[in-house]
Amino acid sequence: MAAQKNIKKIVLAYSGGLDTSVILTWLKETYGCEVVAFTADVGQKEELTGLEEKGIKTGASKVYIEDLRLEFARDFIYPAIQGNAIYEMRYLLGTSLARPLIAKAMVEVGKKEGADAFAHGATGKGNDQVRFELAFKSLAPEKEIIAPWRTWSFGGRADLIEYAKSKGIPVPVTASKPYSMDRNLMHISYEGGILEDPYREPNEDMFLLTVSPEKAPDSPEYVELDFVEGNCVAVNGKKMDPYQVVDTLNTIGGKHGIGRVDIVENRLVGIKSRGVYETPGGTILFHAHRDLESITIDRDTQHHKDKLSAEFAELIYNGHWFSSRMAAVRAFISETQRFVTGTVKVKLYKGNCIIVGRKSSVSLYNPEMATFEKEELYNQKDAEGFINLYGLPAKEAARLRKK
Repeated sequence: MAAQKNIKKIVLAYSGGLDTSVILTWLKETYGCEVVAFTADVGQKEELTGLEEKGIKTGASKVYIEDLRLEFARDFIYPAIQGNAIYEMRYLLGTSLARPLIAKAMVEVGKKEGADAFAHGATGKGNDQVRFELAFKSLAPEKEIIAPWRTWSFGGRADLIEYAKSKGIPVPVTASKPYSMDRNLMHISYEGGILEDPYREPNEDMFLLTVSPEKAPDSPEYVELDFVEGNCVAVNGKKMDPYQVVDTLNTIGGKHGIGRVDIVENRLVGIKSRGVYETPGGTILFHAHRDLESITIDRDTQHHKDKLSAEFAELIYNGHWFSSRMAAVRAFISETQRFVTGTVKVKLYKGNCIIVGRKSSVSLYNPEMATFEKEELYNQKDAEGFINLYGLPAKEAARLRKK
């Protein structure tokens, strides 16, 4: 390829798994250039152990491992929670949110290293290729993008396993356990392999963050979340930063089997894909935040925001984090959060996240207006004139049709 001659240094999004381990070696062989491996610590925990050593042994000239956990929680997870972002009514977008952050950090490393290109391990059938590449195009449009899965001769992961063995590359995936896994602070996702049969129930030993509801405690646990302007700032009265909040709620929620989702979703590229997710902390935050909005945002604004939330989720899912349209949507969402301040009480019990109370110093809920008892602020007789005017179009249409 002619383009190979112009590429002297590549920054690779590196996880140390099967795909990116093979890609690192393949890039060096194919392009004959230096490869810098980049890993973002977005909450993978033990998956990062020994990664730098492995990257160097596999052929990387340098291995960057950057702690982005707080930035991930503060600048990506929290805005998604503020916007009530949920794709196709069930997926809380854990993987989708991490990709633009990783790409942003890769661009910064690329500038520092004077790299000519960025590479990633996303397949040509998935959504991540779009998320990575739209971010690269938005932040570093002058750089080349290399997507090995779209150009090399390997037919699938079985071929990669054989290649890895021939090159002496240690990989954690075997032919007997072929499903893939992506972990970060927000969630763990599982797909592929044995999960490609949408009627097959996942094996219980697959799950890492949550216990099954059957094995969860027989007594419920109550959790109080304090919010300021749409952001959770304390759990059970203890002040925490965004990373600590999500990490703490992952532990609490996981103990009660919160946040398991098994769905067949519509990928951007047009394929239906079965995905299994564990999102314990994100699930608690999502439900608590939306409930607090019910007493702190007026009806019309809330209804419009609910409609916009679906669009917001699609923008995230489809990789448009750095687009101007996303900036406009986020500006609206941010404005709605000015008074989303208060406390929500949640009951966790055997896979269920149940809101049992909410309060706010700026609540729009007025018990004197809502009561069914005798009161003076609301005259029920006034409703008759309102209904007559509100129902006038329906009444007039019905009258005319009868003629």
